[in-house]
Amino acid sequence: MQLSVVVPTLNGRDHLIACLDTLHERVPDAEVIVVNGPSTDGTTGMIDDRDDVDVLVEVSSRTRNVARNAGIDEASGDVIALLGDDLQVEGDWLESIVDGLTEAPVVTGPTHRTLRGGVTTESAERERIAGRSVTAISGNNVAFRREVIEELDGFDEYLETGGAWDLAHRLAAADHPVAWRSGMSVRCEYEADGGRADRDWGWKYRALAYRLVKNYGLRPTVARRTLSHAVSDAISTAVDVVKGEGQPTNWIGNGRAVLSGISTGGSDGLVARARDRSDARNPHGLSKRGDRAVVKYDWRDDGEPIGDVDT
Repeated sequence: MQLSVVVPTLNGRDHLIACLDTLHERVPDAEVIVVNGPSTDGTTGMIDDRDDVDVLVEVSSRTRNVARNAGIDEASGDVIALLGDDLQVEGDWLESIVDGLTEAPVVTGPTHRTLRGGVTTESAERERIAGRSVTAISGNNVAFRREVIEELDGFDEYLETGGAWDLAHRLAAADHPVAWRSGMSVRCEYEADGGRADRDWGWKYRALAYRLVKNYGLRPTVARRTLSHAVSDAISTAVDVVKGEGQPTNWIGNGRAVLSGISTGGSDGLVARARDRSDARNPHGLSKRGDRAVVKYDWRDDGEPIGDVDT
């Protein structure tokens, strides 16, 4: 097995250093591909000073799924892993990938996060929709056999969020099982407070409606699932208003963003479903464009830039 590890990054220099150090220590034979951009924190210079990165791809898009596809496009291994730039692989990470691949062509695992009260972890998450069993994957900690990720044409670049869930639905549609290995764990070392971060409600529901309509069409199950999420979030944010932790005007504005997101995402999902009727369901995938990279440094050859890709 030849493993390629793709690490997308955006202004995450300090965390990326720790990520690459741990990766080099625990998986020294992996091909490492960093997709950077457009960072302004000196990431390029830091990577240029290292000798454990095989390829650096500079991209102009801030969308994570574009960065993931750019890295997958450069990977030469028969197994391709994706790793978040703020995560560090733990001791049995590689062994768990090898073990998981004996069961399924896709393997994912938990993230251990530091909280003020201790450390939290994750367990396997599954859901059933329209008769289909879907196993969640982490876009920041997952490994694929090359033929599977190529069959599904990578990630859907329409999505600014929810790309991993979309891929999980498409894996299920193509009857590709996903193995969960608790030993394929990664750690987020910096402390988080565990609270809800500000979120783009419009894009959350635009992505949700898009991926459900694209993958399942217009059916009662899709409408019910979308509305149940919206009602749950509306109640949660209303409680914040009652507690004085939110403003009524913000709650109303968020509601409008949710409705707009559902409308736009559902409409775009119908268009995407019509454009790609295969199990890949990916009209914005890996093969659809060749202009992601602006500059590429490939130290597998001579360490010099390949050049401006778009010239």
